[in-house]
Amino acid sequence: MANQLQFENSPYLKQHAHNPVDWMPWGPEALKKAKDENKLILVSIGYSACHWCHVMERESFENSAIAQTMNKFFVSIKIDREERPDIDQVYMLAVQLMTNAGGWPLNCICLPDGRPIYGGTYFKPHDWQNILLQIAQMWEEKPEVAFDYAEKLNNGIQRAEKLPIHPIPEQYTISDLTAIVEPWVATFDKKEGGYLKAPKFPLPNNWSFFLKYAVLAQDQEILDHVHFTLKKIGSGGIYDQIGGGFARYAVDHYWHIPHFEKMLYDNGQLLSLYAEAYQHNNDPFYKRIIEETICWAEREMLAPNHGFYSALDADSEGIEGKYYSFSQAEFETVLGKDAALFCQYFNITAQGNWEEEKTNVPICAINADRLAEKVNMSPDEWADFLKISKKKLFDYREKRVRPGLDHKQLTTWNALFMKGLIDAYRSLGNPRFLELALNNAKFISTHLIQDDANLLHQPPDSNRVISGFLDDYAFTMEAFISLYEATFDLQWLTKARQLAERAIVLFYDGAQKTFYYTSSQAEELIARKSEIMDNVIPSSASTIVRQLKRLGLFFDNANYTAIADQLLANVFPQIKTYGSAYSNWAILLLEEVYGINEIALTGDMAVAFRTELDQHYIPNKIVLGGTEENLPLLENRIGSETKAYLCKNKTCSLPQNSITALINYI
Repeated sequence: MANQLQFENSPYLKQHAHNPVDWMPWGPEALKKAKDENKLILVSIGYSACHWCHVMERESFENSAIAQTMNKFFVSIKIDREERPDIDQVYMLAVQLMTNAGGWPLNCICLPDGRPIYGGTYFKPHDWQNILLQIAQMWEEKPEVAFDYAEKLNNGIQRAEKLPIHPIPEQYTISDLTAIVEPWVATFDKKEGGYLKAPKFPLPNNWSFFLKYAVLAQDQEILDHVHFTLKKIGSGGIYDQIGGGFARYAVDHYWHIPHFEKMLYDNGQLLSLYAEAYQHNNDPFYKRIIEETICWAEREMLAPNHGFYSALDADSEGIEGKYYSFSQAEFETVLGKDAALFCQYFNITAQGNWEEEKTNVPICAINADRLAEKVNMSPDEWADFLKISKKKLFDYREKRVRPGLDHKQLTTWNALFMKGLIDAYRSLGNPRFLELALNNAKFISTHLIQDDANLLHQPPDSNRVISGFLDDYAFTMEAFISLYEATFDLQWLTKARQLAERAIVLFYDGAQKTFYYTSSQAEELIARKSEIMDNVIPSSASTIVRQLKRLGLFFDNANYTAIADQLLANVFPQIKTYGSAYSNWAILLLEEVYGINEIALTGDMAVAFRTELDQHYIPNKIVLGGTEENLPLLENRIGSETKAYLCKNKTCSLPQNSITALINYI
């Protein structure tokens, strides 16, 4: 018999629909049942591409004895963390406070009112059964112990990430940046790129900060490490060398063996990062990464409605990475006389380069393209030869059972990927990338923005409508602002401003000087939290603050700027304590120290000027322009003759007749 999850839209929830556990989705019915029956709630959170979520399901949730215990003593609720990040955020924090660790699957046992009393991540079946029985016995015999612990833990949840209101400094200085950067740089892995730890996550926003900082501060050593890291990531097994696109992280120090799930949000951010890096040094390696990743997304992640799907599973046929790995014999069969060359290129061996016998995950040396010299090919000839050989391997791989697709379409993740497409367009000039971005912007405008400018977290389904969270607003604002800068079509900047106004109403607390992650109109959980620290995705708070700062410049709006300035002041003392967890705030600080170049391009050739401008890497800028006086900085600057203006701190240059002159002025 299927449980209630059979009626859900989320692929992750549907995966558990035939477990013997009486799973219920989060909602009034499950919460009422717990209170009416005075049962503890078992909240279990994961997502469809999560390997260890699948393992725990097979071992524990499909085990009839364990299911019997869960059904007898608990109201068991399954949650897709990507569908309800607000619930995940609260219970993840609880588990981190209890265990000093976190991750998925996330399993949290709560009082009937939802306050947590015990939690952890993956449990072996025997351990899980013992824990359930012990907690059930404690609840029956000594419920006061549970209530006492829940009270203390809930106090900790309420206090976490709650920052005092600090005065806004008169000015931030280069020494403030140095105090952040010096301890952070000490964690660099000079041998393998990234940081001195494993597993290795790409953390695109970290390297975006360092690229910007290195250029502005003229720090060649940091600049070299950024490019070295991007070469290592793009050459590693974390990057799908055959089909394009990035996995979530590498389990080792070498970027070699990935945790094979592919997430839309990683790939969107990495597109932006590699586009930024390409803008800086025009390395054809970066161009190839960008083009292959967009090709993967268009081929495997794009829905007919022009929205992008969420993720591809780590597993196929129940085995992690089976779809992505090769034996040497397979290479020889597919590539024939070219096999030896490409076994060398991709480090494919007869014994295998992974833990499974004779199994290889393709990985390249960062100078692997020098093999072109060995076969007497020019760089262009080699690029074509490599593309043809990869296509042969890809076509062979496509005959296998594909990893599962999570077909959810999430607002934040679509916005991140849209921004990646726009950045790729501006760096490489391929009009197809802009077309994909525009279609995706129309998808968000049509399916996710309601008439009252409220934003949804995902398109409505037959079960529910989920209102947008702060990250949905913040990243959509960012994508729309970027789309305006790429097209000078004012509708996108106007939409970004409308979302900003709505977000301030729904999420901003003027007394506490903070943005909450959940709307003031949202379902009330055990805590209403602010999301301050940046993670694999920059935090919703840092992102909206950066966008308010930009909108403040575009529209000369002092309120936006004041909110942004105050939140940065509140977070500023925290940044140097752990730079990696505040990298997006650090970018905001960087722009405070070095200023933002406000570049206005006017006249009939404004878009052509913008195209030429994008051949130069300027890390701290906004760009506006066109042929209409529709923004404060464009007033009295529009004419038939094309001009470029540089403004900073409410002061503008004389008009320049060329981008070369403007760059010299900067």
